[in-house]
Amino acid sequence: MKMDLKGIIEQMETGEQDAALTALQSYNREMNHCFTFSQEDEQYREVLLLLGELVLSFLNRELQPSCQLACLETVRILTRDKDCLDPFLSRSAMSTLARYAGIAEASPSSENADQEVIAEALKSICNILLHKQTGQVIAADLQLIKGVAERLKQCHDPIWNHEVRFFDLRLTFLLTALRVDVRAQLAQELHGISLLGNHLEATLGLSWADTLETARAGLEDVPPEQLPPLSRQQIELAMEILKILFNITFDTTKRKVDEEEAAGYRHLGAILRHCLMSHADGEERTEEFHSHVVHLLGNLPLPCLDVLLMPKVQQGSIEYMGVNMDAVNMLLEYMEKRLDGGHKLKETLLPSLNLLTESARIHRETRKFLRSKVLPPLRDVKNKPEVGNSLRNKLVRIMTHIDTDVKDCAAEFLFVLCKESVSRFIKYTGYGNAAGLLAARGLLRGGRDSGIYSEDEDSETEEYREAKAHINPITGAVQEEQPDPMEGMTEEQKEIEAMKLVQMFDRLSRTNLIQPMQLGMDGKMTEIAPEDLHKLTHNPLFPPEPRQEPVNSDSEDEAQ
Repeated sequence: MKMDLKGIIEQMETGEQDAALTALQSYNREMNHCFTFSQEDEQYREVLLLLGELVLSFLNRELQPSCQLACLETVRILTRDKDCLDPFLSRSAMSTLARYAGIAEASPSSENADQEVIAEALKSICNILLHKQTGQVIAADLQLIKGVAERLKQCHDPIWNHEVRFFDLRLTFLLTALRVDVRAQLAQELHGISLLGNHLEATLGLSWADTLETARAGLEDVPPEQLPPLSRQQIELAMEILKILFNITFDTTKRKVDEEEAAGYRHLGAILRHCLMSHADGEERTEEFHSHVVHLLGNLPLPCLDVLLMPKVQQGSIEYMGVNMDAVNMLLEYMEKRLDGGHKLKETLLPSLNLLTESARIHRETRKFLRSKVLPPLRDVKNKPEVGNSLRNKLVRIMTHIDTDVKDCAAEFLFVLCKESVSRFIKYTGYGNAAGLLAARGLLRGGRDSGIYSEDEDSETEEYREAKAHINPITGAVQEEQPDPMEGMTEEQKEIEAMKLVQMFDRLSRTNLIQPMQLGMDGKMTEIAPEDLHKLTHNPLFPPEPRQEPVNSDSEDEAQ
């Protein structure tokens, strides 16, 4: 899209504010919905760069508010295109934009600040960070995170409108996503977890019914499932906060935290529990919101997840063993929806499945509740474990998923619910489905892994006891008796058929089509060496076949 840029440039070059204002307002109206200039010719782009330089020179003068706003709107439009950023990729230019955004030392005071001007400057800085690493380096060097953090502390101050609050958070998200040093600075020096936790609390309008139990202010007596939906603006701000918190807690589970840090994480966990029990206006928006909550919960230190079970049992609560299981049940329902969706399971399913697995591993009540939902007493013994619509069936199905991470995660979840008992795991999944996890852990010979679990009853249903002797341990289901294929054969004929089978394996292994394995004394699978397989095939009825060496495609023999 082109317009009379030459006329605009001429008006700007006069230096008159009124002339510049009229020209820029015209340009901004025309280009407001243009997001790239990449199709324009080189000469046109040079004029755009000149326009950027002129606008910056105006911003370094004393301007009336309307002219400030028009200049910054033009900067926002120009910074949408990565090829128009050169005028803004300097320390002085970024400092100018930071000053107008109110996040630099020489920024206007809060009382007199024009919030439209602040928002436009913030949007321009965000555009620059998105497109250019140079801009990211300058932003970190200018310590913009400190200026933003100062304003984030004013989360309870009604002076700031939604747009300023949102783009403060968007800028913070970009800085922490793109710069590891800024991420660490916000988390440690600027106490980011406490700062953003307070911001999230203020955004949701929370009060504290108890030390680690939240409620919606003014709606303390309303059950969670009856709370009104969060507003669009609340959801927008909350999701930005959750994304920033995810960035700065990314390595939390990889290190030990002291008691003070643990208290801060529990406080945050209580707020996240409230988020999990809240909903937006619309299912799609609610699921997006809950997705950010689940990802962040996965970053919290595992012992701090006990806050999910803290609230008192109330009328309408899901109670199990005297504990409020509302949040855990919500996580389970969320996980099953991702499972049913079947799309990009690694990205959508794994965060919730991992969270449930680790919660079940560390909290007995959570594990027993999840087991009652996922692995209830076994009654269906006629169908294979992967056949059916129960949650167990769905999870067993993905134990053979093509993505290794997905199938391992599903297997691990079920294994933990079985208290890492091999026999119980095989009972619910079938040996064939369980073999991958058991082989990886060296448990194919049976036994139990090193997990520490409380004792509880493993009562067998009447249906399972009656069918137990007829259940095929490989498939995990009752198998009808099949006719014996060797019925009527002599012992010599049986031996001939067996040796044919062994020799076929030998032939396939020598051509590298398969690799025969055997179960070692440690319960792990190991390769069978060719010479060991040859011993099995050394039978007077079948002389060994000569080993075929691979043929060199470039050799003269092949050519002949």
